[in-house]
Amino acid sequence: MELSEGDGELLVGLARRAVEEYLASNMSFKLAPPKDAPKQLWERAGVFVTINGRSAKGAYDELRGCIGFPYPILPLVQATIEAAIAAATEDPRFYPLSVEELGQVTFEVSVLTPPQEITVPKEQIPSQIKVGRDGLIVQRYTRSGLLLPQVAVEYGWDPEEFLRETCIKAGLDPSAWKDERTKVLSFTAIVFAEKEPLGPIVRKPL
Repeated sequence: MELSEGDGELLVGLARRAVEEYLASNMSFKLAPPKDAPKQLWERAGVFVTINGRSAKGAYDELRGCIGFPYPILPLVQATIEAAIAAATEDPRFYPLSVEELGQVTFEVSVLTPPQEITVPKEQIPSQIKVGRDGLIVQRYTRSGLLLPQVAVEYGWDPEEFLRETCIKAGLDPSAWKDERTKVLSFTAIVFAEKEPLGPIVRKPL
């Protein structure tokens, strides 16, 4: 899917507005997808919405919520609304976002390509992963963990560290990616984010 800067601005603005209206209505109103959105934004796509607060370093890189859809099951505009509201109110790692916090957090939207299983022999999997391009999903039976491409960049991981951390996210042993029962999938993402709360929206380089 090709997305323009204007598409990114629309999606990030939509994510913020969906949360604003949901919280302002005491969690009783969900924004409807804009009918006049460009047709490519009505295509089904995986998407994650990340909400960040300001860290002690002064940057907006303190995770406040992140939830999404790994697979293209909903139109992108609808998935963005659903993911934004869930990231703000349903991420089990955090208490729900408040109306008062909206001016203190940034919104980031990652649009995903469909995940594809890496099918090479297990010992060759790290060589198939490019940090800064790939996100990862690790699956074993009912356990699953996903990390977006930007996470590996932010922490400075190499491919093996990225694999280990994704296994941990799935609740598995760090070396579980080497097990034949474990599936490793990769995907790429186009990321748009606010530079500051309610500020300019830019395509985020990975």
